[in-house]
Amino acid sequence: MKKIFFFLFIYSSIINSQNFTVSGKVTTNNNVLSYANIAVKNTNKGAVADENGNYVVTNLPSGNYIIEVSFTGYETLRKDVSINDKNITLNFDLKEASLLDEVVITGTRTFKRITNSPVIVNVLNSEALENVQACNLSEGLKFQPGLRVETDCQTCNYTQLRMNGLAGGYSQILINGRPIFSPLTGLYGLEQIPVNMIDRIETIRGGGSTLYGSSAIGGVVNVITKTPKEDSFDVNYTYQSIKGDASDHIINGNATVVSKNKNAGVSLFVNKRERDAYDANGDNFSELSELNNTSFGTNLFFLPAENQKFEVSFSNLNEYRYGGEMVDKAPHLALQSEERTHNVLMGSLDYQINFNNENSSLITYLAGQQTDRDHYTGIFPDTEEDITTHLENPPYGISKTTTFQGGAQLNHRFNDFIKGSNVFTFGSEYVMDDVLDEIEAYNYKIDQTTKTFAAFLQSDWEISSKLNLLSGVRADKHNLVNKVIFSPRFSLLYKPQSNLQLRTTWSTGFRAPQAFDTDLHIAFAGGGISRISLADDLKEERSNSFSASINYDKPTEHYIFGFTLEGFYTHLKDAFYLAPIGEDEFGERFEKQNGDGATVKGLTFEVRANYDKKVQLEAGLNVQSSKFDTAVENIEGLPALREFLRTPNEYGFATLTFTPNKRFNTTLNYVYTGTMKIAHFAGAPEQTTDVYTTSKAFSELGFKTSYMFDLKNLETGLEIFGGVKNIFDAYQDDFDSGKNRDSNYVYGPGSPRTVFVGLRIKSL
Repeated sequence: MKKIFFFLFIYSSIINSQNFTVSGKVTTNNNVLSYANIAVKNTNKGAVADENGNYVVTNLPSGNYIIEVSFTGYETLRKDVSINDKNITLNFDLKEASLLDEVVITGTRTFKRITNSPVIVNVLNSEALENVQACNLSEGLKFQPGLRVETDCQTCNYTQLRMNGLAGGYSQILINGRPIFSPLTGLYGLEQIPVNMIDRIETIRGGGSTLYGSSAIGGVVNVITKTPKEDSFDVNYTYQSIKGDASDHIINGNATVVSKNKNAGVSLFVNKRERDAYDANGDNFSELSELNNTSFGTNLFFLPAENQKFEVSFSNLNEYRYGGEMVDKAPHLALQSEERTHNVLMGSLDYQINFNNENSSLITYLAGQQTDRDHYTGIFPDTEEDITTHLENPPYGISKTTTFQGGAQLNHRFNDFIKGSNVFTFGSEYVMDDVLDEIEAYNYKIDQTTKTFAAFLQSDWEISSKLNLLSGVRADKHNLVNKVIFSPRFSLLYKPQSNLQLRTTWSTGFRAPQAFDTDLHIAFAGGGISRISLADDLKEERSNSFSASINYDKPTEHYIFGFTLEGFYTHLKDAFYLAPIGEDEFGERFEKQNGDGATVKGLTFEVRANYDKKVQLEAGLNVQSSKFDTAVENIEGLPALREFLRTPNEYGFATLTFTPNKRFNTTLNYVYTGTMKIAHFAGAPEQTTDVYTTSKAFSELGFKTSYMFDLKNLETGLEIFGGVKNIFDAYQDDFDSGKNRDSNYVYGPGSPRTVFVGLRIKSL
């Protein structure tokens, strides 16, 4: 009898200590889904499906578990499983993710579902950019809530992004998460990034993005370029006619090759654009500059092991731009003109290794950008003496910019952290930006080098399925600031229901006393040029930001309807403003100084709806107020103002897409810009005195329709498309004329009515 009890004891011990496996296949619509991630919740166990969709999770003792399967672009699926002394087979069939469940990275610097992100992340993907016929980054950004893209020069047409009522220098533009958009690149770079380079754009409004650095007070725009996913090609040609007076030719090409075992891939893009200059008011001076752009680049990845990944990106952007008198002469012989030739090189290298059963990852990265620019900005003089001087030493200039970033980031997940789970992120980085911009004839020179050493720490604590606390701090030592500046951030997400999210965020930030993109722009005004310099005692600008939002979505079998309402408040201490400091022999002078402060506050409302993926609506409206605490002088001799110039209190967008089948697509798009106060300097024949003026409101409507022919024998699709931008020609009608025009007196839509047609060939 003792032997029997001893045998039973040994057998029971073996059974209790035995581990089992969960295995199965991951599919989508019953087709294999390769390389999906499988995780056993609240444990360190997991696996990655192979190229045939098969997976195995080993060494699981008997018990109850939640198995979670996720893959970018698909809805995460969870299943409960009970292991009772035997191996389990568990298959998963994932559905394509709706816009409600996309995976984003910008909010936390780690991958996260939109609905689980403690800060609001808006996504504009490549399909949406195609639907609104955006030719470049500038044309696409205006279809994001809280964002407004404005043209700020009648001659060179540089564009500026404004977020939540703050000017371009308050927003951080990233390329693949790296801040290599330098101040000089920011002047024209929004138009130089072609749309076929972009996979998607992730946007965070407000100071909740301070983890990215000192220029993220207004928000962050992360441009994520196209990466290799599967073998494909895509070539298209577009012709645009600007009111029948100017032509615009655009050729795009993309190709992707991925290895059979999915451990390496490369994607390529090329873009060529030629646009004629356009004269809106018949004075033989352009309102749209001549453009000649050529760009190309590549992204590639390599997986040396299952837990390691190398990513490399490189691009070259070359642009020629000319605006002013429309004559076939050298720029310095024109009555007034700006000529720009840019050559921009951008690149990055990332290495990631996962370890500790996929609970830890180390990312190291290098990124850089170099811009060489030759430029001319000038007005042909009236007197013989001045003409002689001008011809002997015309105001040609050079610009050189180098931007470099290097850093490392460590992520570690604690699956049992007090209560719930927590992902800690720690990193440090070095960012250097060197800008030289010089025109000897004007005694104009900006020679600025900024260096920032930074460290950041973040806790992404999922306390429960309903509550998430994101907290972090970034420490920056900027060479133009005497002390280390700490910028904390706290964001709280509460989900009382699965389709309802409540968020609140508090953060601080700063902007260093340096030259930003708009400070490098030389404008024409009053028969001369205006330039901006920095005050000797200029100190950093500090921000304090709050936001709160409610996000609700109602999904059913056939439709999804949702809305987001967000309130935001930002106070700027020692806010920068441009003070007029008189004239010199070349024209107006302005100095960047510190004011007492400024407050920007308002509401952002978003609405979205989708019916069976056939009809989709996206819309956003901003209502806001942007004011200095104490009135500031913008034009010498005119009353000081509290209102921010060039800042409408209302603006918004809407897109309505109809896709009854995979072949046919039609999109209506709409952009609204409210009234705003603008400075208007004297000099043109139409304007004899300096004044403030209030612009009218603009409604810009456009549409695009396309049809795809399926060439099955060639496994290729042939698409024909066409449409109209700015159908009702809502365009500024009071431009200054002649060589002495105020080039900054420009507002409203970036271009007049434009008809376009095109042809596209792509792999299916």
